[in-house]
Amino acid sequence: MPLKRSKAVILLAALGGVMLTARLGLWQLDRAAQKNAIQAALDERRVLPPLATADLAVTEAAAAEQHHRAVVVEGRWLPERTVYLENRPMNGHAGFFVITPMLLADGSALVVQRGWLPRDLLDRTKVAAPPLAAASGRVAGRIAPPPSRLVELGAATSGPIRQNLDLAAFAAEVGRPLRPLSVVQEDGPLTAADGLLRQWPRPAADVHKHYGYAFQWFALATLILGLYVWFQLIRPRRAAR
Repeated sequence: MPLKRSKAVILLAALGGVMLTARLGLWQLDRAAQKNAIQAALDERRVLPPLATADLAVTEAAAAEQHHRAVVVEGRWLPERTVYLENRPMNGHAGFFVITPMLLADGSALVVQRGWLPRDLLDRTKVAAPPLAAASGRVAGRIAPPPSRLVELGAATSGPIRQNLDLAAFAAEVGRPLRPLSVVQEDGPLTAADGLLRQWPRPAADVHKHYGYAFQWFALATLILGLYVWFQLIRPRRAAR
């Protein structure tokens, strides 16, 4: 390979490496900014008065404006439609999010994230939510998007234990239209002690992780650039002298 062509290839490889790693660093900073914005919205909306059942959004756009708001919902539980979302850790332990729909007065239903249960290390199918205190009741918590989706590799899309919850498909199972949001139940005077954990993570709790990853990517970009300058510019000139 001619010398000039070889230098051009090395230059392009170095520029590509620098651009890629720098872009990954910026992506991590963007992730941190997104989580900080979510946390800021959560802190701002938490001080607002709780929403009532009649105020719940019926469209996705309106639901986004209500995320993180406190809410008190009244309705009738549908315990036979309870599902368990697996691979949902809490406090560093593997377990399930317990999801039970609640039927509202207008005939629609609402997904309630009731809490967390640990996973049986020997048999993952041995999971059962504590019985509800009453068929109807009030749920105090905060409004959130539907449960986040995880990478799904052949997991069941139906049945009590599943990886993700698709609202459209779940609405067909429930037989009722579902509101485009969920309620994350929180401990308090309206929440009975039922053995479920509700130590929900704060959105920006791991924001420093993204800053650390960003530093690593920027450091790698600097290293690639430094190696190119040393081996392709400084060292050949020193050798020529």
